[in-house]
Amino acid sequence: MDANGLFMTEKLSKRDVFNLYVLIMIGSGIFGFIYETLFYRIDLGYFVKRGNTYGPWIPIYVFGGLFITLLTYKHKEKPWKVFVMAMLVSGIIEFLTGWILYECFRIRLWDYNVEIWNYMNINGYICLRSILFFGISGLILIYLIIPSLIKIIKRVNRKTIDSISLVLLICLIVDMIVHGIRNGLH
Repeated sequence: MDANGLFMTEKLSKRDVFNLYVLIMIGSGIFGFIYETLFYRIDLGYFVKRGNTYGPWIPIYVFGGLFITLLTYKHKEKPWKVFVMAMLVSGIIEFLTGWILYECFRIRLWDYNVEIWNYMNINGYICLRSILFFGISGLILIYLIIPSLIKIIKRVNRKTIDSISLVLLICLIVDMIVHGIRNGLH
């Protein structure tokens, strides 16, 4: 692998790859926020703000999108493999995050036990609907979002992309730190 890592076939500089990762992370977090807002509108019958940060992103989706990209992009010639790997990666991340948050901090950010379409639910941490959605989302990320972001990064002024990436990354990090401090004080 060269300096471009997973994106070596796309002829991107190291800076472009960094920007791409930041945009994937932020985009995945916002995608998750929108998905959960719409899902819980259906499930509960009214809108609720999902996530526990101030911004329109959900951190587990941020990291899920990054891990899906890192682990599945090199297999993009085989959509079935991307789908299965995205399901497995996301299911493991979701289960471990939910379990650790509850066992270590007694925090429960989601509970599939009380939601609709929760088939094959495992202790409320994961269910078939969630991992199928993550598999489909992985396909969308690998085949639609990443190619679109690569085209944008190649066409837009480098300083503009650098600035957008840096501002978004700082906002995400500050939001997560403030949330962590706020929750640590309660």
